[in-house]
Amino acid sequence: MEPFGKRLKELRKEKHKTQVEMAQLLDCTDRHYQRMEYGYINVPSLTLIHLADYFGVTTDYLLGRTEGKEA
Repeated sequence: MEPFGKRLKELRKEKHKTQVEMAQLLDCTDRHYQRMEYGYINVPSLTLIHLADYFGVTTDYLLGRTEGKEA
């Protein structure tokens, strides 16, 4: 699993959200969200920003470029 997908899954679980709930938040299908978590698709920059804002982390953290979560 790519750093992005691994971190996305960890953050989702910390918020006690399901993949279905995250898909609804992002207005995409469950399958599309699953593919993001597994690293099968590239995530558009606007989606990346939306996720970072939702989780209160930086986009660099989501992408595995830094270890610190602070936004």
